[in-house]
Amino acid sequence: MAEPDISDIKRRMDGALEAFKKELSGLRTGRASASLLEPVTVEAYGSKMHLKEVGTVSVPEPRLITVQVWDRGMMKAVEKAIRDSGLGLNPQAEGQTIRVPIPDLTQERRQELAKVAHKYAEGARVAVRNVRRDGMDMLKKAEKNGDITQDEHKGWQDKVQAITDQHIKMIDDALAQKEKEITQV
Repeated sequence: MAEPDISDIKRRMDGALEAFKKELSGLRTGRASASLLEPVTVEAYGSKMHLKEVGTVSVPEPRLITVQVWDRGMMKAVEKAIRDSGLGLNPQAEGQTIRVPIPDLTQERRQELAKVAHKYAEGARVAVRNVRRDGMDMLKKAEKNGDITQDEHKGWQDKVQAITDQHIKMIDDALAQKEKEITQV
């Protein structure tokens, strides 16, 4: 008798969780973080490139990110890309380095960021629930085909639900942590 493959369900839920954590890391808190500039793309050498492909991003101070641009000719393009990224940052060129001071967040901006974090969390929860639904459908089909008994179906259903609950809790925990970072003055 074939056992249902719930490792695939777990793997897909882990993927949804990782995607959510990556989205959260891009959300700005009051502190500088190199991951803040990850989504920034630069128009370089006739194509779009990620910032980390044209320079070294570092965080020398809690409220400052520096970008050491490798090709001096790219300075203007990198500066423009950071300014136009929609992150509300104002880069300043200094030699071959671009300094990006992280301004203090206003209370209003903190609330906006918290809302965005909630939106990301809800998207992740929906993704996890969709994987759960697929898993439950797979189990119903397996029972209908006679691959598993009704009792086994119930057991597997409980396992899938436990994995789902575990992932939803991890999403909620990550959201709570990010909210704490955002609202911390």
